[in-house]
Amino acid sequence: MVTINRFLKVLAVIISSFLALGAFATPPAGVLDDTHAAIRAVMAVQGQVTPDLMRQAEILGTAVGVDAAGTPVLTVYVDRDSANAGEVIRGLPRQVSGVGVQVHLTDKFRAMAGPPPGHGHGGGGVSHTAKQTPPIQLGTSGGWSKDLANGYCCGGTLGSLVAIGSTQYILSNYHVFESDIVNGGNNTTAQTGDPIIQPGLIDVNCSVSGAQSVATLVKKSSLPGSNVDCSIGKVVSGQVRTDGSILEIGTISYSTVSAAINQAVKKSGRTTGLSRSAVSGLNATVSVTYDNECAGGTAFTKTFTGQIVIANSGSKFLNSGDSGSLMVEDVVTNPRAVGLLFAGSSTSAIANPIGQVLSFLGATMVGN
Repeated sequence: MVTINRFLKVLAVIISSFLALGAFATPPAGVLDDTHAAIRAVMAVQGQVTPDLMRQAEILGTAVGVDAAGTPVLTVYVDRDSANAGEVIRGLPRQVSGVGVQVHLTDKFRAMAGPPPGHGHGGGGVSHTAKQTPPIQLGTSGGWSKDLANGYCCGGTLGSLVAIGSTQYILSNYHVFESDIVNGGNNTTAQTGDPIIQPGLIDVNCSVSGAQSVATLVKKSSLPGSNVDCSIGKVVSGQVRTDGSILEIGTISYSTVSAAINQAVKKSGRTTGLSRSAVSGLNATVSVTYDNECAGGTAFTKTFTGQIVIANSGSKFLNSGDSGSLMVEDVVTNPRAVGLLFAGSSTSAIANPIGQVLSFLGATMVGN
């Protein structure tokens, strides 16, 4: 979990560095999903080479991307902070079985909770950190009511509304709602029934009295065992809009859509508000670092497969505190959900495909 005391690192990160073995340029207009023959061909090669590549500590992941000409290629994410990055890059082939290989230099992928100060002002003058008058809209600051330890408090984003049967729940990330699994600095761990608050502690000077309870935690323990980072809170009656409206997005569709390369997407989150970008990679295998509590040490590093990668130059699309945001297609009316954002670097954001999240929970989106 990224916390408030780490903001200098976030601010110091250099905007995206790309090194070609096939330069990564602005994607062309066409979209490519995983039914496209060329995408499937890259996926086949990716499946063959990724296990060996990921044995190198300097390699953070792989994905199916496109080169400057719009041709599907294998993207390899290399840790630009590693001492041997240059040597690793020189050792990579330019192509494998006829599939091009391109290198994307990035900092490590981390779970995106606990924002740096000086953020939290959404576009259009709408605050994503202010305490709302109930029933609240989502895409707002929020989190576990006891998310403080080690002299810090943390938070994330209350992303969207889902239903299990006839009951409504707020959807966010495991590491926003329930990742405090050690007694640590406050001798407390997350339990089913704990309040989920709006705004999060980080936006009310770490005092729960400045926030309001909008849901109660229902522990699902998606991590570290599953391939999704999700958690839910059962809505407190009257506290959340029953149509699931999201700040600056409005109501969404009941149906969902799969990701495609170059697909235009948007999200509403605690730190960067309403932001827009495009999908840059499919079927990603990525290594993500997690903390064990607010401002705690590293709990585990998790390798996810089949993930969505989104361009995130300079952390403008997704930054610390945006974890739990719902990523939807960039259309005006009733956009369909694409993925649940949970991690990233200063060059790339990572989302669980929404279908995987809903399957894990046995849930459906609340929408029109």
